[in-house]
Amino acid sequence: MKDYSQHPALKNIRVVLIETTHPGNIGAVARAMKNMGLSRLVLVKPKCFPSVEASTRASSAADILANASVVESLSEAVAGVQVVFGASARLRKVCWPQKSVRETGVLAVQTANAGGEVALVFGRESSGLTNEEMDACHYLSHIPTNPAYSSLNLAQAVQVFAYECLMATDLVNDQSSVGEKTLQKQTPLATAEQLEGFYQHLFQALQDIEFLDPAKNARFMRRMRRLFHRTQLDQKEVDILRGILTAAQRKAKQKGE
Repeated sequence: MKDYSQHPALKNIRVVLIETTHPGNIGAVARAMKNMGLSRLVLVKPKCFPSVEASTRASSAADILANASVVESLSEAVAGVQVVFGASARLRKVCWPQKSVRETGVLAVQTANAGGEVALVFGRESSGLTNEEMDACHYLSHIPTNPAYSSLNLAQAVQVFAYECLMATDLVNDQSSVGEKTLQKQTPLATAEQLEGFYQHLFQALQDIEFLDPAKNARFMRRMRRLFHRTQLDQKEVDILRGILTAAQRKAKQKGE
């Protein structure tokens, strides 16, 4: 019997749960993941874990709970990741680049097939992801639902995303797509922490050349994140951009002397 969790692409996809309140939801998520061949679970500051309730709800997915990582921050959870998807039940006023859940599955598997790491990030049961947490995501991923009743519980949402990832393994292997180009870059995509370093450098450099008022930075920097997330920068491109920023800072310092 084929074990989908051994698929090379699915091994590179992790599910990240932020500040999960109910331990039973963690167990239900583990079960949903195992149904669809995902095996890597990362928990950011769960209220109660490990837990008997989580183990009970996990049923035969106890191995996923046993191997789950528990970390203190989202940045730790997405360390080494090239593409981060933030799952949201609602579309936001701030327009992050958006993917349907089906597009998310295809792009996740394409990235993973190319050797990249992928994170599917889910927020709190009651309030989802904050805007600041969405800033760390390359895409906002949304499950279309009945507008009259759009509420999904956490495990249901993870199940839908995991299903689309599993289905995309066949789509990608058959070289089918839903309009997203296959990732064939020679240079690896920049990781989440490399991008964060670049954004911090950009923020400082724009102040040094007197382009950006620090008191009015939030909306502008969010737009910059959206712009560069869309381009899917690779590691060499980040190095080039940071080199340009360093040169601009050097010139600004010389003028001020």
